[in-house]
Amino acid sequence: MELFIAFIASILLWLMFVGLVLLWIIDGRIKKEQALHAFFSSTTAWTVSQMIKQIFPRPRPYQLNGHQLLTVTLNHYDGSFPSTHAALAFSIAFAVYLHSKKLGTFFMICAFLVALGRVLSNVHYAVDVVGGGIVGATTAYFLDKLHLDKLIGKKGK
Repeated sequence: MELFIAFIASILLWLMFVGLVLLWIIDGRIKKEQALHAFFSSTTAWTVSQMIKQIFPRPRPYQLNGHQLLTVTLNHYDGSFPSTHAALAFSIAFAVYLHSKKLGTFFMICAFLVALGRVLSNVHYAVDVVGGGIVGATTAYFLDKLHLDKLIGKKGK
């Protein structure tokens, strides 16, 4: 069970990024648009979550309760709120969902597993992953409304 928790807490997010690369490689404007939107959303969500961490520094659960840390990620010395992993996972998932409900649902399930893994691995509290999820989904939504494909010179939707 600990191996599964470490996988969903640490590795699954990277597999979501691999999925974006595969979307990019697949022919079709919609697939490339999905991937591009998700990459921009995840970069923005990471930046926003890092800024919030600086404003609201909060110790991580394992630092307070002394329980075992079940992740393979190296740096856990920044603040707990919001979860950057959850922000990234939900920004990717929501960005894909806005373009493709079927594929987006798969990515959403992965994002929920990442968030669950971060709590079960003793790195975040539930409110941290909810906050990260809100940051990620909100970022993806607003970037979708900006129509990034038009901003970078591609033809509109």
